[in-house]
Amino acid sequence: MEKYIKMNKFCKEIRRETLKMLLHRGFGHLGGAMSIVETLAVLYSNMKVDPKNPKMEDRDYLVLSKGHAGPALYSTLALKGFFDLEVLNTLNNNGTILPSHPDRNLTPGIDMTTGSLGQGISAAVGVAIGLQRKNSERKVYCIVGDGELNEGQCWEAIQFAAHNRLKNFTLFIDDNKKQLDGTTEEICNPFDFIKKMESFGFETIKVNGASVEEIDKAVSKDTDGRPKCIVLDTIKGQGVEYFENLKANHHIRFTDEMKEILKSEIAKLDIE
Repeated sequence: MEKYIKMNKFCKEIRRETLKMLLHRGFGHLGGAMSIVETLAVLYSNMKVDPKNPKMEDRDYLVLSKGHAGPALYSTLALKGFFDLEVLNTLNNNGTILPSHPDRNLTPGIDMTTGSLGQGISAAVGVAIGLQRKNSERKVYCIVGDGELNEGQCWEAIQFAAHNRLKNFTLFIDDNKKQLDGTTEEICNPFDFIKKMESFGFETIKVNGASVEEIDKAVSKDTDGRPKCIVLDTIKGQGVEYFENLKANHHIRFTDEMKEILKSEIAKLDIE
């Protein structure tokens, strides 16, 4: 379908700009940024937002609870026109509007300051119940990391969302199987996200996190008045083979070899 061709093109643009930004900086959270590119492409092809009026009253919300993946979100916002692409090269500089983790007071299009893992989902659920009580049609989306779900606060928010039947709330779990210092199975085995989320009362769908079509269909699927959870089967470093296979790919300080690989990957995305 035409819309999926456009979404896949958007993915390449997001991935390219994110890699360029991180290469320019010399280090950053590449792994977890790459694994949510397809999800961001789908969301920002569907969400009700206005780059010319980021605080538009009837906008939809996205809370990137796994705030370390901010570079991918910044690239998405720049490509949508919230700010100029040139700003991406100021990532994490003094005085920038693009800090290492999202800050709602600095960056146009950011609705929640995140980075302290576990807190973003709680804030997102708070926004969702507020909108529900106003009988608003606005939607709230939240992306959490699989490692982030080690935080007990997340499960309090999940229980609260299910109890209040927040049908306007969609949670994405980026199940890339790795976190800062190892695999999720080694650090604190999450077991089965599908069974967990269903037991909490969420409408739960597992998708290929590299397929915009699967993600889009899951986002569009109606629920029976319950909140929705989309479990994204992803790879940390997704879309960049060298970094997919790199063991320590959470936060990377690029070697000279890595910089050449990044330049090559960026060139491929430019051609495609």
